[in-house]
Amino acid sequence: MSFGLTKILGFFALPSNFLMLVALLGALLMLTPAARFGRRIAVFGILLLAICGWLPVGNLLMLPLEQRFPKWDGVRGSPDGIVVLGGAIGPDMSEAHGEPSLNESAERMTVIADLARRYPQARIVFTGGAGRLAGKASEADFAIALFENFGIARERIYLESEARNTAENASLTRALVEPKYGERWLLVTSAHHMPRSIGLFRQAGFPVEAYPVDWRTRGPEDLAGPMGSLAAGLARTDAAMHEWAGLLVYWLMGRTPDLFPRP
Repeated sequence: MSFGLTKILGFFALPSNFLMLVALLGALLMLTPAARFGRRIAVFGILLLAICGWLPVGNLLMLPLEQRFPKWDGVRGSPDGIVVLGGAIGPDMSEAHGEPSLNESAERMTVIADLARRYPQARIVFTGGAGRLAGKASEADFAIALFENFGIARERIYLESEARNTAENASLTRALVEPKYGERWLLVTSAHHMPRSIGLFRQAGFPVEAYPVDWRTRGPEDLAGPMGSLAAGLARTDAAMHEWAGLLVYWLMGRTPDLFPRP
């Protein structure tokens, strides 16, 4: 499946986009002889948008993703390297302002300052290119400046700037660092993104240890009440559905060994 096609399908797979299109279709049908059917379609789309936005649907979908891999325990000793997945830097905004611009996944980047200090011998690898249909700027172009601001020596930093998705993150990073048998590598990414990431790295022949960050839920208590806003609820639902859809598609394509990878 081509990169462009996956991005287009990914757009329609997001509940907020799909349900809004359903509601708009219903509104258009209301201008035709099928107005009665159109009203039903429009009400259906709007009702589901409200449910996904105001009720904790997103948290319900997010919790099993985030709880799949526990926090990393350093009791086994120091890692040889740390791989940071892209997704936290907005390349277009960074390019416009000439400095790294971080989004809601910023902890993927900021945690590296502490990890680099705690494990001074570990190599630091950032993998992230231009994962958009439009735009040429690469996340890696701005990651180096951020890491150097953290005080990390340039010779410790390795950049992979071609990957457009998580599958390419895994394969291209393995080719870049050529991990040796017995080495221990941490994989830093958002907790809800960790199951899909681990599956893809395993398939690429690159054994890594999960270091989840950027938690979006506290636990089961987040299922007890409504979301703070419609926008927040839809964003949470979209993020979770993006991961579930990715897990299913990659598994069906044979690009991950398991539907829902586990520790």
